Amino acid sequence: MTTRIYSVPGISCGHCKSAIEGELTPLNGVESAVVDIDAKTVTVVGDATEAAVRSAVDEAGYEVASVL
Repeated sequence: MTTRIYSVPGISCGHCKSAIEGELTPLNGVESAVVDIDAKTVTVVGDATEAAVRSAVDEAGYEVASVL
């Protein structure tokens, strides 16, 4: 099981959190996805590929700046 933290600078509110977690949670290979609004990060636990996570975050309307 892998844990990755993604920097998503566009995160600013509860709507952002809901949108991103809503796209990531059902994704194949994602065990959990937690958005930290203050840190502007998304912590993803599971075996989903980085490309799949980036695509899901993009679908939610945000952009991954980097993997921390």
